[in-house]
Amino acid sequence: MFQRLHHVAYRCRDAQRTVDFYTKVIGLKYAAGLLPPESRSSPSWPLNEPGRPPRKVVGEPRDSIHIFFELGDGSYLAFFDVAGAPEDEPERTPWWVKHIAFETQTMEKLRAAKQRLEAHGVQVLGPKDHDFCQSIYFMDPDGHRLEITVRTEKADSWQRLEADAPGTLKEWNARKKRKYGQSPEPLPEKVPAMPTDSTIVPA
Repeated sequence: MFQRLHHVAYRCRDAQRTVDFYTKVIGLKYAAGLLPPESRSSPSWPLNEPGRPPRKVVGEPRDSIHIFFELGDGSYLAFFDVAGAPEDEPERTPWWVKHIAFETQTMEKLRAAKQRLEAHGVQVLGPKDHDFCQSIYFMDPDGHRLEITVRTEKADSWQRLEADAPGTLKEWNARKKRKYGQSPEPLPEKVPAMPTDSTIVPA
């Protein structure tokens, strides 16, 4: 079911700082910023189970931006900046943020993967149409959120997303300032390689 990695998504505290780090320090391309309209701040996923009427799962209302950086093999590193949910309180990070997304090749293979998972007792959300891809979502037994996606983009989809990305980030920064009083954070002068409470001993 997993043909290749599509993206890995984590949470970041500040999208602008994250874009600055991964573009200026690491040298990746800032490929896309996906910003839902403010009127639709509750994410939802289709829940279509065999023998049951269609339903949907609705996440808690959150303002967020989903940013993507392109890697050399065409896969992506992605982050969510979620406003109003402190980074130092992990339990307040929405359950849909951290996930690993894998690619499959066709919609037929995506539907077959959904059927296989459901035959093994795995509850599956989707397919959900994201315009440039369609995805299904499920959990492994340890609660890790997984996604299988098939690319449905047009030839210029990522070029348009890349062209729009700086403006989308600017719009996100303005929304965070207006609604939450949060301004973009600058890159720190030094970034440690380990947590501050690490034990350091002679080698």
